[in-house]
Amino acid sequence: MKKMAVTTGALAAATAILIAGCGNTAETSAAKTGEATGSVVNVSSTNDACEVSATEATSGTVSFNVKNDGTKVTEFYLLAADGLRIVGERENIAPGSSADLTVTLQPGDYFTACKPGMRGDNIGKAAFKVTGEAVELSGEDKELFEAAVESYVGFAKNEVAELAPKVDEFVDAYIAKDDDKARELYAQMRVHYERIEPIAEALGTLDPRIDYREIDYLAEADALKADDPTFTEWLGFHRIEKDLWVPAADAVQVDGTSAHEGWKPSTDADRKRIGEALRADVNKLYETIHGENYIAENGVTISTVSNGATALLEEIAVNKVTGEENWWSHYDLWDFQANLDGSKIAFDLVAPIAERKGEEGKKLVKEVNDAIADLQAELNKYGSYEKGFTLYDKVDSKQQKELIVKLDAVREPMSKLTSTILGIE
Repeated sequence: MKKMAVTTGALAAATAILIAGCGNTAETSAAKTGEATGSVVNVSSTNDACEVSATEATSGTVSFNVKNDGTKVTEFYLLAADGLRIVGERENIAPGSSADLTVTLQPGDYFTACKPGMRGDNIGKAAFKVTGEAVELSGEDKELFEAAVESYVGFAKNEVAELAPKVDEFVDAYIAKDDDKARELYAQMRVHYERIEPIAEALGTLDPRIDYREIDYLAEADALKADDPTFTEWLGFHRIEKDLWVPAADAVQVDGTSAHEGWKPSTDADRKRIGEALRADVNKLYETIHGENYIAENGVTISTVSNGATALLEEIAVNKVTGEENWWSHYDLWDFQANLDGSKIAFDLVAPIAERKGEEGKKLVKEVNDAIADLQAELNKYGSYEKGFTLYDKVDSKQQKELIVKLDAVREPMSKLTSTILGIE
């Protein structure tokens, strides 16, 4: 799950824009003018503004250097022309730190924005124009890039094909109030979604409908309804999770508010409506990814694949390792493993391309592989899909810290993957 955003399922054959604008309104306020210098665009995210060093760029490879000059952890989004689909993002940027988002920009109109606090409305949503000629690949790079993209989309198709019938079974049990069966199905079903989460997140409001937590929905309810008039209530996996693991009377949300404030267990009619909505949304996800022109229509490129590997690690860092994702069931380690699976698959597809870039590329691939192996070994201490994992409320703070250390050791080199593949120094 993520905040109103998405990444991976779209990036670059028809991607991107630069970010501009200040203020916390939906539209742009003051923005700096001019064109990007070279291949780097500087972005400053504060608690109430999102400023960039240019308002347009020439098509080609561009790296957004995002500096968090505020006091809240922030995210940076690259939005498609509809202002909904996120074609690229960099999240979990701590105050005082910087992070890069590298993409291949094609001509067109786009939007950009930041999200200080990683919850609520986007800040400084701004238009950006990319000019120039369409970027065309040729020769061996073209063949390798296209093969990696095809393989990645094939992987996503297979995962959603496994997800859909499991959701059907889960929804049937939930509607029938066979809660024991629904609880048994919950974690293993979600594995298939968590492996391809960046793909889903790139499809407008589809991920919020399927996978938003309650506090995230409430923080963005008005914006979500504006984007999708049918989206008028909290839906999806986590709405059902809370029905299946009803909080104790004194339980609290992640943010410390009462678990029962504005919520009550679903009636039979509620269950029917909520369950069928999840079934329909997952079927829409299946149909979209299996569409004949999915790759072209969603701008899926090599950047999608490599940035997807990074995005899934950020999913672990932001939600899974903190225990926030499955707050009521505590099944976070299933999601942790699934995100790592998806990241490793995306990385494996582009690693041979990185290695072709010289000794630095080979060194990077080895560093990432070694770090993933260390993280997997640490995660193995807590179980497996076959045996089940330790419930996350049984993982103490010291153990969580050990997981974080191993995770950070993967995130650091993985953050350099896209720039290495695209040949940016």
